[in-house]
Amino acid sequence: MSMFFHEELHRTAAIMAKLKSFPIAICGAGALGGNLTENLARTGLTQIKVIDDDRIEERNLSTQPYYQSDVGAYKVKILTNTLYRALGISLQGMNQCLTDDTVHKLLKGSSLVIDTFDNSPSRQSVKDYCTTHQIPCLHIGLAADYAEIIWNDRYRVPSPANDDVCDYPLARNLVLLAVAVASEVILTFIRDRQQDNYTITFADFAITPLPISDDRKQVNG
Repeated sequence: MSMFFHEELHRTAAIMAKLKSFPIAICGAGALGGNLTENLARTGLTQIKVIDDDRIEERNLSTQPYYQSDVGAYKVKILTNTLYRALGISLQGMNQCLTDDTVHKLLKGSSLVIDTFDNSPSRQSVKDYCTTHQIPCLHIGLAADYAEIIWNDRYRVPSPANDDVCDYPLARNLVLLAVAVASEVILTFIRDRQQDNYTITFADFAITPLPISDDRKQVNG
């Protein structure tokens, strides 16, 4: 019996075969990127590149898929090792900083890019590169009790003034809710190239399709 038995029943074997061969890049291995990488790998994606140059800190443990024994290690190393042990899948971990100078090397060969970075310069590099090279790109961000999952053509990079990556409120359940919605958006895109945009408000658990005209918060995540 396949380790993806339940997903195969839900999605069909043909879709699972498509997921298995579809190459994606996940930018960031923190609360959003780390959980998203694990979720997509356990859903059946195997061609995943994950990019991050951060080390695990104790304050990461409540919202990210790491353990106390991992503190001090590089996130991408632990994440790729963990998923290999869990699923036998060899993901590609890129322990590098994504900048305008490195973006081409890091994102080359990806059919879909998912941006979960927590800083505006890296988000801008991803957005610009994907726009120039016409690569589908999905941005996922958080801000207090709000999240958004937005495709590149409608995404606005937040001001660097909001780039406080050390001191902001972050509920684990909001992270997981955003990851669940983003995962389905990604799987829908791989299946039929449909690009859905959503906002999430945590207080009322509202998942809302993004309207044509919108006034969104500035988020990173």
